[in-house]
Amino acid sequence: MKYLGVTKLVVSNASGGVNSDYEVGSVVIIKDHINFFPEHPLRGKNDERFGPRFLNMNEAYNKAMIQKAKVIAVENNITVHDGVYLGLQGPTFETFAEYKMVKILGADCVGMSTVPEVIVARHMGIECFGLSVVTDMGDVEASMEEVSHDEVLKAAAKAEPQVRKLIKELILQF
Repeated sequence: MKYLGVTKLVVSNASGGVNSDYEVGSVVIIKDHINFFPEHPLRGKNDERFGPRFLNMNEAYNKAMIQKAKVIAVENNITVHDGVYLGLQGPTFETFAEYKMVKILGADCVGMSTVPEVIVARHMGIECFGLSVVTDMGDVEASMEEVSHDEVLKAAAKAEPQVRKLIKELILQF
């Protein structure tokens, strides 16, 4: 992407929520992430043309883009939350014990993507912005529902118009 002229990357995902302020369908602006994938995407011989061997990830998600997205959300009456996303390897949905671990580790939502993509983009100097749509909740064992791929797709589709509007406006203003 970098060699095609891309300087900014917008990523989105579906996630399980553990923050009690969230509900199914909540739109979360990712302010940071926790990499819990078993393999790191930059492991191995580094090609300096792409980026430095040791990458500073203190601003994985561009703060100016985050602030602009929050303004756009207010202007368009879109409710957004911000939170920390934890990436776990799939393809299984989380157990209740895993959801508890996610919360203990300081994350607000969890999913199977986004983190490796952002690491690689940041390695190449591409600024990143991330959104997550909460498609299931794992915050209280008694309220955990049976999660299926169909349910995830339904919840994501319901939030899609708001997400599309937010991303479209962000691209136009950035």
